[in-house]
Amino acid sequence: MARRATAVSETEALPEVDRLEGFPHPRDTAELFGHETAERELAATFASGRMHHAWMLSGPAGIGKATLAYRVARFALAPADERAAAKGLVIPEKSITAGQVRALSHPGLAVVRRAYDPRTKRFPASIPVDAVRDLKTFLGHTADEGTWRIVIVDSADELNLNAANALLKALEEPPRRTLFLLVVAQPQRLLRTIRSRCRTLELSALDASNLRRAATAALAAAETAPPAETDWRTLEALAEGSVRRLLELSATDGLSLYRRIETLIQGLPRIDWQLAHTLGEELGSTAADARFTLFFDLLLGLIGRLVRAGAAGTGNADDMALSRKLIPAGRLASWAELWETIVRDKAETLALNLDRRMLILDTLARLQRTAEAA
Repeated sequence: MARRATAVSETEALPEVDRLEGFPHPRDTAELFGHETAERELAATFASGRMHHAWMLSGPAGIGKATLAYRVARFALAPADERAAAKGLVIPEKSITAGQVRALSHPGLAVVRRAYDPRTKRFPASIPVDAVRDLKTFLGHTADEGTWRIVIVDSADELNLNAANALLKALEEPPRRTLFLLVVAQPQRLLRTIRSRCRTLELSALDASNLRRAATAALAAAETAPPAETDWRTLEALAEGSVRRLLELSATDGLSLYRRIETLIQGLPRIDWQLAHTLGEELGSTAADARFTLFFDLLLGLIGRLVRAGAAGTGNADDMALSRKLIPAGRLASWAELWETIVRDKAETLALNLDRRMLILDTLARLQRTAEAA
């Protein structure tokens, strides 16, 4: 939903869709890793006095786009003397403006996102139109001379069609000194007309060095011990440049789950059905929803990497070796089709509330048949 002033106690009481449980929210994150070029471009545009009214911060999920958006918001909403003294877009953490942004209580800031429903205890599947319509009052206020109003949409690719059209109208008739920051992981899902009204700032996945620095800082802030050194290499490979992904894997023992998946794949064309049934029992209940989702994310990620390794001849040494073993010449299409089938079957199972345990077992049976066909 869109908010202009939210009590700290309220934001602490309700889950936030854009917060990874146990870790600081992007608006609480002081450091930004790996996106210095993007920050310099935004700072230079501010300094030029020709700030475009809408920016699309685009890139893979979990790489720091929202952190950058809140960094921009703190800077733009800060008093003129703090902006003048800032290095890049960084204002003092102890400033009044920084505290208000962290608390979502600054009158010049509105955030549009999927809001938690206390009645259903769930997040909606998309951002509804009312969340964007709520901006009408916020945008109708007259900004004081020299001040900005900031609208952060996170993530803009989660807008439903009516909400997207409502946002488009706001972008077509932007009030003076209003800045829209659209955080987007899948820009192709946005209306073309929305994309055409935004300046696009492409943010790349973090390299290994910045990924580790960002993850180490987040783990320290959460007072959580870092992974063992022997686990970093695997976690970095699985995270694919996303600090959120690495933190999720680390916090949920995702590495252990991945290694069990890897054991099953490495054993193909045979399947360890005892391990398969154990996974089905562990992950098949709705209580294991997060682990069930992680299982398929990790499995599909591994299959995708094996297909890319076979098609392009690139990847880490382990993936390359496993791809050569499982995917002989002429069989790439079958493995790509397998990936698509698993995605479709999972979506159908969730939509129709089918047996999750059977989906896991059927998926592994499909893997076995595909490997045997080689």
